[in-house]
Amino acid sequence: MNHKTVSLIIGLLFMPTFALAEMIGSVNTNFHLLSRDDDIVIEAFDDPQVEGVTCHLSRARKGGVKGQLGLAEDTSDASIACRQIGPIKFDEHMKDKETVFTQKTSLLFKTMQVVRFIDKKRQVLIYLVYSDKLIDGSPKNSISTVPIMPWNK
Repeated sequence: MNHKTVSLIIGLLFMPTFALAEMIGSVNTNFHLLSRDDDIVIEAFDDPQVEGVTCHLSRARKGGVKGQLGLAEDTSDASIACRQIGPIKFDEHMKDKETVFTQKTSLLFKTMQVVRFIDKKRQVLIYLVYSDKLIDGSPKNSISTVPIMPWNK
């Protein structure tokens, strides 16, 4: 193997791990006659670094011909709710302010992200969803908190 191949493999091994979203459902918000409607989608993902936590996102998704082709820019409207669904387990050296989920919301420059913060003093995980854009980001955001507690079933 050459130097570039080894560097690529090492880079892939140490890339941050992001969760993959599972589509739960959607509702239409604006009718389009010949293409996909505008809608609000609900997706779920498990925190890749914290066993026992699942987050649900709701976000606006543009339809129309541009939306169907992946050329439309989704709005920055999103909401998040995270819950403990089992015993919470994670590496005690887990990073604070870690991106756990990303999704493109336009062809090139806009991304929705979920970042996990750790409030060690209160023993709480905080999940923040927001959109960023290369030139002009949005202050629209939503948070959800999950207390780190024993799991009693």
